[in-house]
Amino acid sequence: MATLATSVSAITAERRFYLMLAAIIAVTVFAGFGLDLQRTDWNIAGLPAQVHLHAAVFFGWIILYVAQNWLVDRGSIATHRRLGVATACLIPIMVVVGVATTVMAVRLNRVPPFFTPGLFLALDLQIIGFAILAGWAIQLRHRSDWHKRLMLCATILIMSPALGRILPMPLMGPSGIWAIFIATMAYLGAAMLFDAQLRGRVHLAYWWGAGMLSLVQLLIGIVGFSPRLDKLVAQLAA
Repeated sequence: MATLATSVSAITAERRFYLMLAAIIAVTVFAGFGLDLQRTDWNIAGLPAQVHLHAAVFFGWIILYVAQNWLVDRGSIATHRRLGVATACLIPIMVVVGVATTVMAVRLNRVPPFFTPGLFLALDLQIIGFAILAGWAIQLRHRSDWHKRLMLCATILIMSPALGRILPMPLMGPSGIWAIFIATMAYLGAAMLFDAQLRGRVHLAYWWGAGMLSLVQLLIGIVGFSPRLDKLVAQLAA
């Protein structure tokens, strides 16, 4: 009886933790873009429609992620699964819209001054890594321990644009991508620490997630400064 009570308590604590971390991620994302709006004189209505679509799709993911964790926390698993269909459909849309918007920014010469165009274009590797992790999570949707951890890792991976608006990127230049990486790993580190405290070990899914975040970061550093990508950037900007 005591073992059952402990198990139920652990499940409740885990669900609360995921909901709390999802809320913190959402606050971080909205705060990052909110600060950007305050610091810069954006004519929001004058931005291309594609930028508005990009914002709607990616903010939509964050909202859905919080909603999904809230549904699990309250025990509405059936609704969580039904909403998961919409969540799954959003992933390929995010990839297409994300890459297309980055390419458009390079073509229109709207790359942030602290990034080279090549490095900015290479950041699309993050959305590809996100899609791999999120797709894997959906494939393992019947194994909740893997599913929720991979979804968390995927969502952490696309926090970079918001974190880049919070950190003093103009002072760091291109090396700021490493500061962003450290910041994203802090969120994953908190989840791994919670796992270790609650279960006595870190789930293997988190190590795969950490590996993906690290691999994407390494590839961005390599690809972002490659001559071939510079040629592609020149063609896009021509």
